Amino acid sequence: MNDEHDALKACCAAAYHSSDVVALLLGDAYHPGGAALTRRLADALAIAPGERVLDVASGRGATALLLADEYGAEVDGVDYSPAATALAQGAARAAGLADGVRFTTGDAERLPYPDGAFDAAVCECALCTFPDKARAAAEFARILRPGGRLGLTDVTADTTRLPPELTGLTARIACVADALPLAGPTGYERLLADAGLRTTAVERHDDALLRMVDQIEARLTLLRMTAPARLHDAGVDLDAAPAVLAAARAAVGAGVLGYALLVAVRV
Repeated sequence: MNDEHDALKACCAAAYHSSDVVALLLGDAYHPGGAALTRRLADALAIAPGERVLDVASGRGATALLLADEYGAEVDGVDYSPAATALAQGAARAAGLADGVRFTTGDAERLPYPDGAFDAAVCECALCTFPDKARAAAEFARILRPGGRLGLTDVTADTTRLPPELTGLTARIACVADALPLAGPTGYERLLADAGLRTTAVERHDDALLRMVDQIEARLTLLRMTAPARLHDAGVDLDAAPAVLAAARAAVGAGVLGYALLVAVRV
């Protein structure tokens, strides 16, 4: 099982960080809501100057750099992809933030930090892709000091109602197939509670998910006309993409898919 989980994590990391086409489709921030929703999350967490913050699944560093630059936090970012770590370190140097932001290659289910090391942690649009979410949630709690805060933004899904276009490995990489409901016995709130994290705030941001679907559709249409070879080389199925995007849009409208912001405190 560990080998299967590690292979899935490696596949997701490679899909997000080894292709410039992914960057073209998703933009600078690989999550719905972009920097505006990151700021909303930081405000909900009341991030203060000098606080130690961990960005889990930090990718190319956009969230970590924003928290350091605009909120004065001392930020560590950890990502499963060595390529993403290298890109994030380069971005920190280019932004003149290398002294306040550090990036490490590591596994969210085995975070390479001591107990109680951080005042706050964030994880944007990534928990839904982790094979062992309970272990990741326990790690979030472990690295937070007592009273430390966790901020999540993530896809929510009623997986019993997902259409076939939104299941399978491609949908898992796209943060859909293995997402959880917001509440209930199998939802994010219960997952966090079982790890010792008490949810204190929840916000729905389904509109951000719809905007991302629209953005991907528009950019995919442009690339289909201007750079079809790049899409083909990146493994994008041009025949299947319209149906997947239409299914995602319909699922949001039906309440099957959504996007949420959660804040929790380590008890």
